[in-house]
Amino acid sequence: MAVIYTATVHSTNGREGHIRSSDAVLDLDTRKPVEGGTAAGTNPEQLFAAAYGACYGGSLKFVADKQRIDLPPDWSVDADVSMNLEGGGVYLSAVLTVNLPSMEPEKANRLAQTAHGACPYSKAVKGNIDVRVEVVV
Repeated sequence: MAVIYTATVHSTNGREGHIRSSDAVLDLDTRKPVEGGTAAGTNPEQLFAAAYGACYGGSLKFVADKQRIDLPPDWSVDADVSMNLEGGGVYLSAVLTVNLPSMEPEKANRLAQTAHGACPYSKAVKGNIDVRVEVVV
């Protein structure tokens, strides 16, 4: 395997701490989700949702370009990452809502599922967290 990119982020004090990327572009306080903490910072679930949504969106664009499919100009991806209690443990789940206005539904669903199969984040979490891909046309 050839490494094409490595992101390095330093984290201190867990959910009540601070994160900083090696290039200082990402430099944020972290806090517990508002339901169990304060709103004076971001939380790991928001960061994961942001990263997953952006990565999936990149895969959607890549697959569309490769298949010569024009995406609607106002396409978008909403990523919801949830913390769930089950059997005394905490687990994550995710919903990726793919907004492809005015695209034919069957074509949009095929494209969304193909992108899910190509997305590095989807591959990383496969079999570890429940991920649903929903398409809105």
